[in-house]
Amino acid sequence: MKKEFSKSWKSSKQPRKQRKYRANAPLHIRRKFVGINLSKDLRKKHSIRNIVVRVGDLVKIMRGKFKLKQGKITKVYTKTSKVEIENIQVKKMDGSKSNVKMQPSNLQIIELNLQDSKRLKNSIKEIKTDKESSKKIEEKDEKIKTTKKVVSKETNKESKK
Repeated sequence: MKKEFSKSWKSSKQPRKQRKYRANAPLHIRRKFVGINLSKDLRKKHSIRNIVVRVGDLVKIMRGKFKLKQGKITKVYTKTSKVEIENIQVKKMDGSKSNVKMQPSNLQIIELNLQDSKRLKNSIKEIKTDKESSKKIEEKDEKIKTTKKVVSKETNKESKK
C-alpha cells in the first residue's frame, strides 16, 4: 500500500485500510474527524446532527471515567483527533494534575461557541453541497441509463434489418 494520501479512496471493509486512511489524511480532512454530536435541543434548533468542535464549546462527557461531567473545551488536537476539557484532570503519582485527552466520539455538545457568526452557516453549506453533489451524481446515472437504453434500442433495430 502507498504511503501518501489518496484523494480517490472511497471506502474499504478492511480495518487496516481504514486506519491507514485516517493516519495519512491531511489536516483539512482530519478536521472533520473531530466532529461531535449535538444535544437534542441544539439539533432541533439548528437542524444539524453534528458539528466540528471548537475551543469554547460546552461539552458533556457521555462515556468513560468522567461520565456525565461537563466542561468547556480548552484545546483541540486535530492531528491526534483528541480534545482537552476544562476541569477534567487526573492526579499523577507526584501529586501534579494533568489534563485528560478525550475522544470526540465520547462527547456531546450542550452549548455552542457562536462568537464566529459564520460557523453554523459554513456547516450548513457543507451539508448542502454534499446533498447537491449526491443529487448530481444520481442525475448523471439516470442520464447514462437512458442513453444506454436508447443506444440499445437503435442497435436492436439495426440488427433486425
